[in-house]
Amino acid sequence: MPLGYDILIFGHMESSAHILIVDDHREIRDLVGQILAKDGYRVSTAGDGREMRQALRDRKIDLIVLDLMLPVDDGLALCRELRAGSSTVPIIILTAKGDEIDRVLGLEMGADDYVAKPFSGRELLARIKAVLRRTRSLPPTAEGPTPAVYRFGRWTLDTARREIETDDLVVPLSTGEYNLLMAFIQHPQRVLSRDQLLDLAKGRSATPLDRSIDLQVSRLRRKIEDDAKNPEMIKTIWGDGYVFIPKVAGE
Repeated sequence: MPLGYDILIFGHMESSAHILIVDDHREIRDLVGQILAKDGYRVSTAGDGREMRQALRDRKIDLIVLDLMLPVDDGLALCRELRAGSSTVPIIILTAKGDEIDRVLGLEMGADDYVAKPFSGRELLARIKAVLRRTRSLPPTAEGPTPAVYRFGRWTLDTARREIETDDLVVPLSTGEYNLLMAFIQHPQRVLSRDQLLDLAKGRSATPLDRSIDLQVSRLRRKIEDDAKNPEMIKTIWGDGYVFIPKVAGE
């Protein structure tokens, strides 16, 4: 066993997800580990950022339960570090019950969800299952380098400038609009749920509510559609999500 962190392997289900619990309180780590193990998950634990990094190097982790109140590197800093390093491992943060600012900051730093302390085992399990289900259902993105320019319909998207243009009209995109458009462009003619769009568009930087995606879609439609009230490019599939209709060419 590598020095610096403890590995707790529970259960016997080889196909179960491997959860990393990062908390500086051993009692909490052991309690959460027991809850997850009873539900069939494999569990590893870490007491701080150094041990977390070691665990991620040594094992394939499917989800991290990350306490925000940690010594040296706090949970917000670790969350930011993981996302800056292009890690896509889902993160559920643990926060104090009344710390709404910390919850918002955690989501902005790239967390997928949060659980406020004190929490029930049932709530934590439900959130873990929901995040795993959502992230595992993401459609694959086309392999290979990202083209500098995409063409769809009458529009050209310049990824370097994050602008779309047609004829003599140049339209700048906000970060959220650009990320959402890229999610559609990379998965054309495919129905994408709101949860899938939330992750594909790096919507972790926004509050993870369905409504946030609906608002971003509305804003994007106003920029690319001839008639945003009767969209032809981004179609709503009631009860399922949205589909991007145009064929896409990259260069």
